[in-house]
Amino acid sequence: MDSDPNQYLMVVENGDEIIGTCHLTIIPSLTFVGSTRMQIEAVRVLGKYRDQKIGSWMFDQAISYAKDMDVSIIGLTTNKKRAQTKHFYEKLGF
Repeated sequence: MDSDPNQYLMVVENGDEIIGTCHLTIIPSLTFVGSTRMQIEAVRVLGKYRDQKIGSWMFDQAISYAKDMDVSIIGLTTNKKRAQTKHFYEKLGF
């Protein structure tokens, strides 16, 4: 994954502790006459750090990265069994 320039693993740390991750993939697309899309997945925040706006901050960073990469479409995957997570994504506009 490190050798693929279309992959970006966001890692959020607090000191020496990893408290969040987010995997971003840049994908060529036929939509909009050959635009670029970004897939967001593997979004995780360590339990004791939830409800501290870290997830929202990570999405702000991901969207900023998408703009820097000239992305036209952002997609997001999640497990439909994670209702609380689905609600969080909906609050962000997904």
